[in-house]
Amino acid sequence: MSSVTVPAGAAAHAHSGRYYRRFQPYQRLMHAVLMFTFIGCTLTGLPLLFPYTGWARGLVAFFGGFEGAALIHRISAGTMGVVFLLHVLEIVIRGATSGSFLTVLWGPNSMVPQGKDIRDMVQHVKFFLGKGERPQFDRYTYWEKFDYMAVFWGMFIIGGSGLLLWFPEFWGRFLPGWVFNVATIVHGHEALLAIGFIFTIHFFNGHLRPEKFPMDPVVFTGVLPEHELKDERPLEYERAIRAGTLKSMEAKPPSAGAALLAYVVGGTGLVLGLLSIVLIFIGLIRG
Repeated sequence: MSSVTVPAGAAAHAHSGRYYRRFQPYQRLMHAVLMFTFIGCTLTGLPLLFPYTGWARGLVAFFGGFEGAALIHRISAGTMGVVFLLHVLEIVIRGATSGSFLTVLWGPNSMVPQGKDIRDMVQHVKFFLGKGERPQFDRYTYWEKFDYMAVFWGMFIIGGSGLLLWFPEFWGRFLPGWVFNVATIVHGHEALLAIGFIFTIHFFNGHLRPEKFPMDPVVFTGVLPEHELKDERPLEYERAIRAGTLKSMEAKPPSAGAALLAYVVGGTGLVLGLLSIVLIFIGLIRG
């Protein structure tokens, strides 16, 4: 996306300089679990959308047939739902302990899109066209918030339709039969949309854009070097200085083992996600 100016020598001295905490351990764990359960749902669900392809038959056989694929799909979906509910619980607890939900749902530390995000997006387009300066971002950029809200939307649409299809006998007591036909269509098409978005737009923004290629490990290590905080999120950096909280944000650089683990975990997800896009492309061409 945007071009980041890194001070001379910053990359070479990244591990000897200051690092700052961006994500807590439980947030990193939830992201990793969400990532792999989403991939699990993807690889076990795509064969149902493209049953006429050879790769679909191969994937089903790899998972032990349709029963095995269905079991993995449901375990992944159920775990993903638990992670989502824990995140919602976290938001409720943060709102209750802070004294006001407004501080959680609004302001620079909120993932809810706000007026500044619209202005940043417009300014970013102007920047790409050479018509203005690069916008100054805070803790979360407009595209990060869009990704976040897309997950919320998907959990209700995909998760809700999935629950109907998972327990048809129960829901059939209250709902007419045509609802399950609609749920089948919605579940498959919304999932395909989510897969396409996450494994292309989200992957590009998070990992494949030039200043992050081949991967941004921050969501796995939880920390980022000072030059990245100053260059990419200057408003957060300046606000922390004014509030006197910058010192409390300092963290140890990731160890060599932690950095390697981050690239292994993140790289595995990246490869499986991009592979899913290739399989979808093949399926669409042959369809």
